[in-house]
Amino acid sequence: MSTTTSQELIPREILFENPKYASPKVSPDGKYLSYLGPDKEGVLNVFVRPIVDENNDNARMITKDTSRGIRQYSWAPDSETILYLQDFEGDENFHLWTIDATESADGNGEAKDLTPGENVKASNLITNKRFPDEILVATNERNPACFDMYRVQYKTGEKVMDTENPGDVLGWGSEDFSFQVREALVKNQEDSSETVRVRDDTDSEWRDLATFPYGENGNLVEFCADDGKTCLMTSSVGRETSALLKVDLKTGETLDIISANDKCDVGGIVLDDDTKEVKAISYNYARTERIFFNKDFEEDYEKLKSLGPDNCEVGTASKTLDEKTWIVAYTRSDGPTEYVIYDQEKKETKPLFVSKPDQLNYKFAPMEDVRIQARDGLELVGYLTKADTEKKTPLILLVHGGPWARDYWGFNAQAQWFANRGYATLQINFRGSTGYGKNFLHQGDGQWGVGTMQHDLTDSVQWAIDEGIADPENICVYGGSYGGYATLAGLAFTPDVYKCGVDIVGPSNIKTLLDSIPAYWGPLRNDMIKKIGDVDSDEEFNRKISPLYHIDKIKSPLLIGQGANDPRVKQAEADQIAFAMQKKGIPVEYVLYPDEGHGFARPDNKIDFNGRAEKFLSDHLGGRFEAYEEIPGATATFPLEESVVEA
Repeated sequence: MSTTTSQELIPREILFENPKYASPKVSPDGKYLSYLGPDKEGVLNVFVRPIVDENNDNARMITKDTSRGIRQYSWAPDSETILYLQDFEGDENFHLWTIDATESADGNGEAKDLTPGENVKASNLITNKRFPDEILVATNERNPACFDMYRVQYKTGEKVMDTENPGDVLGWGSEDFSFQVREALVKNQEDSSETVRVRDDTDSEWRDLATFPYGENGNLVEFCADDGKTCLMTSSVGRETSALLKVDLKTGETLDIISANDKCDVGGIVLDDDTKEVKAISYNYARTERIFFNKDFEEDYEKLKSLGPDNCEVGTASKTLDEKTWIVAYTRSDGPTEYVIYDQEKKETKPLFVSKPDQLNYKFAPMEDVRIQARDGLELVGYLTKADTEKKTPLILLVHGGPWARDYWGFNAQAQWFANRGYATLQINFRGSTGYGKNFLHQGDGQWGVGTMQHDLTDSVQWAIDEGIADPENICVYGGSYGGYATLAGLAFTPDVYKCGVDIVGPSNIKTLLDSIPAYWGPLRNDMIKKIGDVDSDEEFNRKISPLYHIDKIKSPLLIGQGANDPRVKQAEADQIAFAMQKKGIPVEYVLYPDEGHGFARPDNKIDFNGRAEKFLSDHLGGRFEAYEEIPGATATFPLEESVVEA
């Protein structure tokens, strides 16, 4: 059998429902296990059980979200309190909430908003085991455009400003042993350089430690445990990729290059929580690789690798304070994530749960990491999920958002969905993606739409055709955010390449996109202009790269999905291109969800849109499809149809 997935149609609900178990964490004292899971309506909430009770059915749901679900949470240092972030219907004004997680609360505890206020956004949460009763969190309540740091007694809700933002600070960091705010990452509005500022204590003046001109990358990782003499930093200055350095805190001089990789930036860094010594560093060119600096830690990972499934990646999801109990994730590309509990002393694992156990009943396709040469010779890393191993099939080019982000190897529900319906999926880390060094990143500057960023996507499609993977007559471009923009650009600027496109929350006019970003993105606006191009003062350039001005060239059908509360890519971006295409008689479908933001979080809406997209793909690419049925809880509206009715 040459097909890569189950012969039967894998139901969309199986693929896209919220996981039964996600983000497992063990309390610092090891007494409780928590995880995200769906309530009876499928909405993600926080569940907690004693770790000694191995029956997950006995876990208590301690939060009560009824809409888009909770996705970010952590244990407070007291091992009794859960901290979580939640916005309102996708507006991204996240508030920090606290709730009692102990059995005494019995699921009836009341959540407390630690950062109240209309249009207030909380970020930069820092906890510290040495200060178990307090946390640091930043909010923009004083000034919508920047974030001050507050010290909060999370059990009582008492909050006092700790460090006021002078207006140019993007983020804050603390020194671990004093829990004082002693680091600030600053953005220069004139030249888009970034500077790391430090101070010796809260009574001392701030001073510049290191400046990274536009085009360089770097940041402070941690203060070392040596009475303020040194720190760990990442930096790309003087090299192509970012390295991990030890730096003199007084002079900014590099004392040691701890680790670097010529092909990709330094990734995850694991430190000893007390000595601040480096235990391991990960790199990811195509797959995760680790370099170990601690023999015992390396032996733990080797043991975990030997105990896990074949061809998987090992990751640590959580640890107790004494690091004797770990929650470990085994990630595969052809199946759901498996979580186990690792006894570090006994070197033994015990099964915990599988993220989506219903998926174990189906066969999924393996994801391959591939190398593709762009037309100018630049090597691109991509990920290919085939529908058939012996014959060419329709292809979906799935474009990541950002664009200053990247794709990774692993289980991708969209790619598996497409493969099961008969479509190969190709995901490409085009130039402008992060992780591959400063030149690779900045080769995307000024290259949106009609430049080399889009050429990389076109060249990747041609590679798939040349390799006998893709049917050249049946190619779809599909993506969200920047991927949605790339979809619009693909249909407008290379209309002969794509049979159809699916755009989710993608901008159609770059000038109007930047004019409507949230206030707290203000410090980043000039940086975005440098990366995208000067759409402010060069109207011709904006018209050149904005698909809205090229709809006459579009000849393939388009499906648009948009959240009405999206603070990044406003609804107007979808409205303007959808109505313009309709007016000119170009085939377009437009689905708007009034209770969503930058993407679809509510399960009903996610499954509803995917059902519509699946029928759209079948109509234009000829693949299989599961019949669309109305989803009772979905809130889809259809602005184009409503405008016709009103007319």
